[in-house]
Parts: sequence; C-alpha cells; structure tokens
Amino acid sequence: MSVEFSKEKLAEVAEIVKRYPEGRHKSALLPVLHMAQQEFGGWLDVPVMDYVASILKIEPIEVYEVASFYSMYNLSPVGKYMFEVCQTGPCMINGSDNIIAYIKEKLNISVGETTADGMFTLKTVECLGACGYAPMMQLGKHYREHLTKEKVDAIIEECRAKAN
Repeated sequence: MSVEFSKEKLAEVAEIVKRYPEGRHKSALLPVLHMAQQEFGGWLDVPVMDYVASILKIEPIEVYEVASFYSMYNLSPVGKYMFEVCQTGPCMINGSDNIIAYIKEKLNISVGETTADGMFTLKTVECLGACGYAPMMQLGKHYREHLTKEKVDAIIEECRAKAN
C-alpha cells in the first residue's frame, strides 16, 4: 500500500492547516489523522503516522502520542463494524460491563480484537456523551442505546445482513 494522499487530499490538508495561526500547524493533527485513517484502511500504522508527521512538519513521536491517546484512532486493523462500548460510570452502573461480556462471548473475541472473518471489532471507550441512554455504544456514526442482549443480537444480525 502506498502511503501518500492524492493531490485533492493534500489540498484538503493545506486548507485544514490554513485554519490555524502561523506556527500552529500542529493543531491540524486531529483532522489530518482522521483523513489518514479513513484513506489508509481504517487504521493508523507506523508508516501512515510517519507520513502525517512529514506533511505537517512535526516529529513522528508527536503523532504517535496523539494517535495512542484518543480512542477514535485505531492502531491496528479493525473489522468492518466496530462496536465501541462506553465503559464509564453511568453506562457501567446500567450494565455496560454485562453488555461487553456478552459481546465477547457472542463474537468469541476480547476487547481490542477482531473476529476471524474481519467483520467485527470490540473496543471499550470513555464517555460518548449519551449517559441518559446507557448502556450504549457507537457503531460507525450512530449511537445504539439502552442496550440489552437482545438488542446486541439484533445489531449483529443487522450488520451481517448489510455485509451480504
């Protein structure tokens, strides 16, 4: 895989960098990492992070620190569907630990793993800001709320049906 943005994406990076004051180009790191993750297979491996560092003219370690801090960046390959289950207080009080355990059992994976067919990845994340709907998870750009085992089963089946 070639790690290089198209001319159009590089122009987009330049536009993002222009949003910030002179000398503050590092501020563009978060949106550029999102672009890179989307462009290069849904995750950020070392060559991708090094490339981002080079186009932003910052040190690679600065990129690694940010990418490893935020749960929205994937540092290993992920499945087609990523279950990001909130594990903070309100969700935990409402049973997110049981939902996480159920997903692990149902898909035969641990947190941070992907199913053998490459379909599902399970991640635990910090607060997603939907405490009133706990337990909940993010699936792509959508929240799935008031989770139960039955709802998890339906979500899994829905994802499998979409993949076929």
